[in-house]
Amino acid sequence: MTVTIARQGEIAIVTVDNPPVNALSQALRQGLWDAVDTLDADPQVAAVVLACAGRTFIAGADVTEFGKPPQPPHLPDLVDRIEAAQKPWVAAIHGSALGGGFEVAMGCRFRVAAPDASVGLPEVSLGIVPGASGTVRTPRLAGAALAVELVTSGRPMRAAKAAEAGLVDAVIQGDLLEGATAFARQALAQPLPAPVSARPVAAPDAGFWAEQEKAVAKSAKGAAAPLRALACLRKAVEAPFAEAMAFERQTFLELRGSDQAAALRHVFFAERAAPRPAALREVEPLSLRRAAVIGGGTMGAGIVAALREAGLPVTLVERDDKAVARGLANLRGIFAGGVKRGNLTEAQAEALAAGVTGTTDYASLADADLVIEAVFEEIGVKRAVFEQLARVCRPDAVLATNTSYLDPRAIAEGQPEPERFIGLHFFSPANVMKLLEIVPVPETSDRTLATGFALARLLKKIPVRAGICEGFIGNRILKRYRAAAEALVRQGVPIAEIDAAMRGHGFAMGPFEAQDLGGLDIAFLQREGARAAGQAVPETLGDILVRAGRKGQKTGGGWYDYAPGERKPQPSAAVAELLAGHIRPGPAMGREEIAQALVAEMAAEGQAILDEGIAQAPADIDLVEIHGYGFPRWRGGPMFATGIRG
Repeated sequence: MTVTIARQGEIAIVTVDNPPVNALSQALRQGLWDAVDTLDADPQVAAVVLACAGRTFIAGADVTEFGKPPQPPHLPDLVDRIEAAQKPWVAAIHGSALGGGFEVAMGCRFRVAAPDASVGLPEVSLGIVPGASGTVRTPRLAGAALAVELVTSGRPMRAAKAAEAGLVDAVIQGDLLEGATAFARQALAQPLPAPVSARPVAAPDAGFWAEQEKAVAKSAKGAAAPLRALACLRKAVEAPFAEAMAFERQTFLELRGSDQAAALRHVFFAERAAPRPAALREVEPLSLRRAAVIGGGTMGAGIVAALREAGLPVTLVERDDKAVARGLANLRGIFAGGVKRGNLTEAQAEALAAGVTGTTDYASLADADLVIEAVFEEIGVKRAVFEQLARVCRPDAVLATNTSYLDPRAIAEGQPEPERFIGLHFFSPANVMKLLEIVPVPETSDRTLATGFALARLLKKIPVRAGICEGFIGNRILKRYRAAAEALVRQGVPIAEIDAAMRGHGFAMGPFEAQDLGGLDIAFLQREGARAAGQAVPETLGDILVRAGRKGQKTGGGWYDYAPGERKPQPSAAVAELLAGHIRPGPAMGREEIAQALVAEMAAEGQAILDEGIAQAPADIDLVEIHGYGFPRWRGGPMFATGIRG
């Protein structure tokens, strides 16, 4: 049964059991509707506790119903039905009460939660707004300002903060069901509060909404749903409940069929499938209890931080004591940054750092389950590392290289157990960026590959399997994107206009701003290395700038000029002079035309990657571009945006 009823004296316990996340299927909605009727008709029942079996409260909509005509009872009607019940309902929340699940909870007269529970309305992440009173009841519980934070961001809120805000009536220590039942009995001894729909709400002035609109528009970067959600919230505090509900529902229905919602559903399903590829579901990964990282530079320290935040003890190996000290200092700097941003307490930062052992002795890796090499991007240096690892590590330990461009087959050449070797391409900063390209060599075993995906799950990253080619998936597309942007400059399109076009398309920054931030010399040195190896690599405009000493923000100038201590790009007369002989003006291009042209180049390279078997599906390429390179999520990725699907 999806919904069952038990009784503890005058308190009825309604239990939802629809694994794995108690999603709001039609059967579940009907079961709850029927439970209200049954309990209203039972004179022995004075109050109802709504609880959920399994690992979470109702975590949202049933994704299998996405894109299908909704079947009654409709969720808004169910929420109203629970709120209008003759007996007060108490929602007992554990795990996550998200989207429709939290709307059901707001239909209850009371909400209590376990200390580690969270509540939220993440609908904007799917290109829609809450459709069952989320924007209308939330401000009546917690006020307009808190409702704007919760609804327009889509981010969940932990129980303590939710209780402080008024979204939750109590945080229950100990047994949740026992505590919720006791809470219900105590509530019956007091005058009941008004249903949420009948509670007053203060309407902020027009200045508040103007300020919020500006802030939401900035963070949304072109996504429509957050601003539409803000409009619903304003209606909720300025209009009667029924009118606000009708406005929310109409907005929900309009957005549900939008291109952005379709794109975001595509990303949602791709992200859901990525951590557990079908081909590996029956493969048991290596159990990960101890990890090691070779190299404590920016990338290595970031990987160590990610491993520690996932709870693994880590050994950091460097070539000498000074390098070990630098690596540990880099790591402490990462944790200190977390404290400064409010993501960590001082005690948490100290505990994370205490779980890292710095050493120069490779023999200390004898018990490591996973070793990740993150040293300088030079084949000889990397091969020397793996020669040492082969001598000291257990035969079943997974050995991984974090390389951006080098061929992992060349790094693994001569390894005595090549089946345990794999490429794990992290993106910088490795403790922040969610993408992990997993690059097996031909000898990589299924168990090793499964371990790579298990690691991604542990680190809460989005894993994408990539074949071997220069740049794998992401950097290969990036190379073409940058070349296409330079081609536009050669045709007379201004550098600043190209960057503005891509920002307008939803990117955080354009291709030239991004290169200035990261440094033009990185790609320049790769091209120079290829030239030195005898490859015919054409000169780029970026080469001209680097040879003139313009390496980006770190030198005060790249594609743009930068005032001392400033990061704001300024058009550069020096760049115009350096590139003047390489520009042959063509027809003028509008910003949307520029953006479409560059996205088409990304998709064309993506198609080539698919044709060569480097990526397994268009959705994998979309995930790489979204999570590694800032492609706007609400456009679905370059493949989805250009109609390449499947």
